[in-house]
Amino acid sequence: MTCRTTAIGLALAASLLAAPAFAGVIGTNVPAQPITAERIAQLPAAQQPAWKAYLERSIAQGKADRAALAAELKPGEVAPPPPPTGHGDGGMPLDKDAAWYGSPEARHVADVIVSFQTPAGGWSKNQDRTGAPRLPGQPWASDNNSKHLSEADFDAARDPKWGYVGTLDNNATITEMRFLAKVSRQTPGQDGDVYRQSFLKGVRYLLDAQFPNGGWPQVWPLQGGYHDAITYNDNAVSEAAYLLTEVSEAKPDFAFVPADVRAKAGAAARKGREVIVASQIRVNGKPTIWGQQADPFTLAPVAGRNFEPAALSTGESADLLFYLMQLPDPTPAEVAAVHAGVAWMKRAAIMGWEWTGKGDPDGRHLIEKPGAGPIWSRYYSVDGRPVFGERDKTLRDNANELSRERRDGYSWYGSQPSKIIRLYETGWAKRHPET
Repeated sequence: MTCRTTAIGLALAASLLAAPAFAGVIGTNVPAQPITAERIAQLPAAQQPAWKAYLERSIAQGKADRAALAAELKPGEVAPPPPPTGHGDGGMPLDKDAAWYGSPEARHVADVIVSFQTPAGGWSKNQDRTGAPRLPGQPWASDNNSKHLSEADFDAARDPKWGYVGTLDNNATITEMRFLAKVSRQTPGQDGDVYRQSFLKGVRYLLDAQFPNGGWPQVWPLQGGYHDAITYNDNAVSEAAYLLTEVSEAKPDFAFVPADVRAKAGAAARKGREVIVASQIRVNGKPTIWGQQADPFTLAPVAGRNFEPAALSTGESADLLFYLMQLPDPTPAEVAAVHAGVAWMKRAAIMGWEWTGKGDPDGRHLIEKPGAGPIWSRYYSVDGRPVFGERDKTLRDNANELSRERRDGYSWYGSQPSKIIRLYETGWAKRHPET
């Protein structure tokens, strides 16, 4: 695709680092477009059948999920309240000694995981899996509605009572699957069959949720808005591809997976790798890094929440570069993508400035500090200038002008690319020289 830069045509004034006196509002964030029949009808004819089938599958599965939940209750019976909201990967450690996964404690977590698996095969997010198993008629998802919604908010759910059912956001679904595989390996025979069957259902979920071009959305069945975009946030695409690669290779935790499923998993993982390379943003014909999420059809970067612009995103790009650098068999295109991405990161490094003030009365802010750095802005425009967003959708070129809530509530600067550059310079580049 050659049009990926057009979606980040942000008309920026001078950046903070270049000319603080001219800092201010530089634009307004625009929402990502969902996958619809109307958009599919505008695609080249050869691409339309696969996307039509995909959308139909999503719609049908969404209806099936809702019907299955309703069928669990008798007429007039009141549904139990949603499960309490937890955080991240609550209760599902993946770094314990192998024997622990055969313990009653681990088996309980696995039983809870199985109980919250949706009919589609995925899981929702932000739940503590050490709690009670799901009750009949109880929603699969917690209350995931934002507490900061404004009018026409990008994060507003189409159905407030039905959000993130299921999702790859916040490492959901992937973590549940990996935990189940570890428990099943320590639970041979019939006692472990329930965990193995749940894992296989999860694999089918990943295969069903994958776009025809190899990407994965944040939520499937589709939820609309930016959730329908190819999601690099929280490593959704790379973690799905990595897990499916391990499944295809029959790694010890996944040795029970049938050969035909392993073959499908391997093919899906390869498509995931291909879309990563294809969606690397090009500026003036030269590859740079990636957006936080990409339009499923054009592969152009698109906005996320109100304050997350369609821009080059260093955090997600660092994760993607790390994933590509771990591949044992990178293609020439993947090697070239890494070289280009690291080169861009080096050029974008900010020296002599520090993002500081956590817990201070005035909140976080950027200050000039000799010898500090390197740090990177979370987002950059196509011309390499930092860009920041507010909840009111305004885009700014000065993080210090953001509201206190947004300065303290988001990682506008970070040093994550430093690790990638070190890995690149201390070994990877030597093993994979530029051609």
